[in-house]
Amino acid sequence: MSGSPTLFNIVQRGMSAQMVRMNAAASNLANSGSVASSEADAYRPVRAVFQQELDQASGLSSVRVSEVRTSDATPIRRHDPGHPLADENGDVWEAPVDETDEMVEMMESARQYQNLVEAMQTAKQLMLETIRSK
Repeated sequence: MSGSPTLFNIVQRGMSAQMVRMNAAASNLANSGSVASSEADAYRPVRAVFQQELDQASGLSSVRVSEVRTSDATPIRRHDPGHPLADENGDVWEAPVDETDEMVEMMESARQYQNLVEAMQTAKQLMLETIRSK
């Protein structure tokens, strides 16, 4: 972190990280059921990897996305000789996306994002009440 972190900086970082997490799950859902002509070309799910960042001066910790990692899940081979992308054996390769897992991932990230919004609103309200009472 550069400079002295504030509550709003920390919340903003958390919200940004949850947004990346949600976008990764949305991308996975959007590609669910997609097919390719080879195993190598098939879509593989992605996940955001979080990393803690500690401010040595203040002792405050925040989070950032260190990478968006592609899963090593094996695409699903499906025999469909009539499909335009079928290979010489009549197979297509379907993305190994579990739609239920992706929906859970989206709901969890949305809930975490909402928790951060509520924390920021509470801090803002407390600051305003402190200013008014002086």
